[in-house]
Amino acid sequence: MKITTAALETPIGLVVLEASSTALTGVRIVPAQSGTLEAGEHPVLGQAMAQMRDYFSRHRCDFDVPLAPLETPRGEALRAGIVSVPYGETLTYGALARLIGSAPRAVGQACKRNPFPIIIPCHRVTSASGPEHYSGGAGISTKAWLLDFEQQRTRLL
Repeated sequence: MKITTAALETPIGLVVLEASSTALTGVRIVPAQSGTLEAGEHPVLGQAMAQMRDYFSRHRCDFDVPLAPLETPRGEALRAGIVSVPYGETLTYGALARLIGSAPRAVGQACKRNPFPIIIPCHRVTSASGPEHYSGGAGISTKAWLLDFEQQRTRLL
């Protein structure tokens, strides 16, 4: 399977998008780098780049770009649970686990292994003591920035 890459400069660093011909296969946040690598005529990357730009310009709260499926129905259920956390809000691992009939550790592992940060908003899932960990970008500072960014927009509405 051929993977094509595009990148977008954002306030949290370079967001690198990877896609097959039919679906987004990954998103990486690379802190402290800049530049843009356009998607060319790639339909999935073009859609993902546009939606990411809209998100960072406060015109989008969620994403509908096609994503590569996960290998198990359980993984898909965990992904759906993470996506259900509303823009500008947070849930703890335990609270989300109770909502979807899972274990907090499973939710935490799904967040840690999330191949689509921002699009699958694992930054909205926190520990009971607050946002302590984040596997994307510069870690906790990236998570804190994303949460603050979303909460600022929510206050403006």
